[in-house]
Amino acid sequence: MEDVFQAAARRQAEARPAGLGKRLAARLIDTVVLAGVTAVAAVPLGVKAADHVNDKIDQAKLSGETVTVWLLDGTTSTYLGIVLAVLLLFGVGYEALPTARWGRTLGKRLLGLEVRDIEAHEPPSFGAALRRWLVYSVPGLLVVGVVGVAWCLFDRPWHQCWHDKVAGTFVAG
Repeated sequence: MEDVFQAAARRQAEARPAGLGKRLAARLIDTVVLAGVTAVAAVPLGVKAADHVNDKIDQAKLSGETVTVWLLDGTTSTYLGIVLAVLLLFGVGYEALPTARWGRTLGKRLLGLEVRDIEAHEPPSFGAALRRWLVYSVPGLLVVGVVGVAWCLFDRPWHQCWHDKVAGTFVAG
């Protein structure tokens, strides 16, 4: 039977940061899955929102008066809220839970990558995995996330992006 401390030391010695190309490919796979599931909710609700706005525009035209038609009202904001809730809930289920449990998502599994805690070299805790996903996804929705992801190009020695830094993780390959 192997000593627990020797096993931890062996894992640390074997841990190498993953190649950036493999990381990008894994992220693309995960993004396609997440976007596909979100689109199942977003497309029908987007069509309903567009119909709702077009009806408001038609009513404004029929009134003959100059009126302001708001694109975001109670109906369309509810639809947007539902889409964001689907994105958030599925994102937690698809990204944070598997990362905490196995250290990988589907994309990472297909490419042989693993998210590890920077110190213990084990899969991160659920809190760290959730922080990691939130710091990746929320700035990503605001397009600022590109800077956080590009950070790994310059970070040494672990090639950590902002979401890795916040969670205390790195991607091993």
